[in-house]
Amino acid sequence: MTEARIIRVAGAIAEARPLGDAALYELVEVGNLHLLGEVIRIQDDVATIQVFEETSGLGLHEPVRRTGSSLMTQLGPGLLGSILDGVGRPLQGLAERSGDFMAPGMTLPTLDPETRWSFAPSVKPGATVSGGDALGVVEERPGMNHKVLVPPGLEGQVAEIQEGSFTVSDTVATLDDGTKLSLSHTWAIRERRPFARRLPGDRPFITGQRVFDLLFPVVEGGSVAVPGGFGTGKTVIEQSLAKYAKADIMVYIGCGERGNEMAEVLHDFSLLTDPETGRSIMDRTVLIVNTSNMPVAARDASVYLGMTIAEYYRDMGYHVAILADSLSRWAEALREIGARLQEMPGEEGYPTYLANRMSRLYERAGRIESEGTPARTGAVTFITAISPPGGDFAEPVTQASLRVVGALWALDASLAHQRQFPAVDWDTSYSLYTDGTADWFAREGGPDWSELRVETIRLLQRDRELREIAGLVGVDALEDADRLVLEGAIVAREFLIGQNAFHPHDAFSTVAKTYHLVKLLWEFMRAGEAALEDGVGFEKLDLPSVRGAFSAVKTSALDTLDWKVLDAKEAISKMVAQ
Repeated sequence: MTEARIIRVAGAIAEARPLGDAALYELVEVGNLHLLGEVIRIQDDVATIQVFEETSGLGLHEPVRRTGSSLMTQLGPGLLGSILDGVGRPLQGLAERSGDFMAPGMTLPTLDPETRWSFAPSVKPGATVSGGDALGVVEERPGMNHKVLVPPGLEGQVAEIQEGSFTVSDTVATLDDGTKLSLSHTWAIRERRPFARRLPGDRPFITGQRVFDLLFPVVEGGSVAVPGGFGTGKTVIEQSLAKYAKADIMVYIGCGERGNEMAEVLHDFSLLTDPETGRSIMDRTVLIVNTSNMPVAARDASVYLGMTIAEYYRDMGYHVAILADSLSRWAEALREIGARLQEMPGEEGYPTYLANRMSRLYERAGRIESEGTPARTGAVTFITAISPPGGDFAEPVTQASLRVVGALWALDASLAHQRQFPAVDWDTSYSLYTDGTADWFAREGGPDWSELRVETIRLLQRDRELREIAGLVGVDALEDADRLVLEGAIVAREFLIGQNAFHPHDAFSTVAKTYHLVKLLWEFMRAGEAALEDGVGFEKLDLPSVRGAFSAVKTSALDTLDWKVLDAKEAISKMVAQ
């Protein structure tokens, strides 16, 4: 067979012939440096390849070699705490080998082939197993059990299984047909991992951010779009969720973000301690880094890599949260590749299949019952930041997301300029998960949680209307009842939904703390309304004491929360100045 040669190079795109017998999305090695590439179009005997590495210096007539497989990732113990690039190579290992900058064509396995893991089998010889069954357990990190799963599609009777210390490639079990099973297996990142059935969401994904948990909740296994213009706090929100949200595993994807931001993420995560376990937060985190100066083709792969790793831990019965920052950079990579392929552009130059690609990606999130016996319940919650140019939510990436996501956390630049964090626009944002989470919040928060939520949203909406009127006639011209609404909205914005991401007691808010604050807000409003009805003028209300009491509750530690709540109730009861 004639060896395939490069006949054209344009940015991240290369063409080679003869490759008419290659498969779509087959992985190939491009050029003398063996750059990783993927076949994305075949026409006659010419294959178009998107190259995952920098193509500078790539010349015509250099060889292209087929690998016979699609882009795969290795799944097994050792993923937690790792820092990978967009195609699954460990960045720390590459840095140790090449220094500060990666040399073209360098490759390393995703999992360290030398590390040994203590494997404890959970099945015995003679047992019948199939895809999704757990062969045994490895303690991947302290307190984090990694279930060694039979790869999907395999089944048979266990002929032999061993206990002891093994590397990820050592054989730990053999089936009766001679199939050897190890601690790890590979999976194509663009292919969704199978499961037994999809389950309805009935438990919220606790973010620790009051504006989300109270006003716009999301279920475990839900999908969320977080659009916002430059400077609205998307990255800070994503990092706060990665640090504090209640998930067993976190997969953080830095897709096309600035290098200094990702360097800050890597530095901060290495220093953070999980408040529940007291161990490093990296014990439950996988970081996938593809910065803006890296090849655009790898951005496309990075999101699928993160989703595959999340599905793998989901199949073990864990709740996994994926935080992608940002999906706009992923879409821009599709646009650039589409332009190189000379495809017919759609709206704003994005490919016409953008909405379809995004829908298929979002639909990989969900709460499921796994394959295998016994069945396990796991979930993948998908939260994506979106960077619409100029903060225009009518642009294609935001609109394509809104068609399929279950919640929208829209960020407003004007709120960000007012130092409101999170800068969530409560008029634009929504959640389709409120009904599904109502019973849980009624049990764990308070029986009137849903009613307080609705009243708070109405208060904020009424506040916006009154501020427009006050801008024309002045605040003093408003009736006392309306001025009380403005004051209540200030309390809601500053002390209820506003949080300080750098305060140790305010960066994360428990459900109990959120409920106490919203309950206090409405005790204040009811007390103020009663005072006004009794003829007490608005000017006589002791509002500074009330604000101070709310501030104390907001920044209180859990062990002092109850006392601060009692102090706030007393301040509200004495609100009328003597």
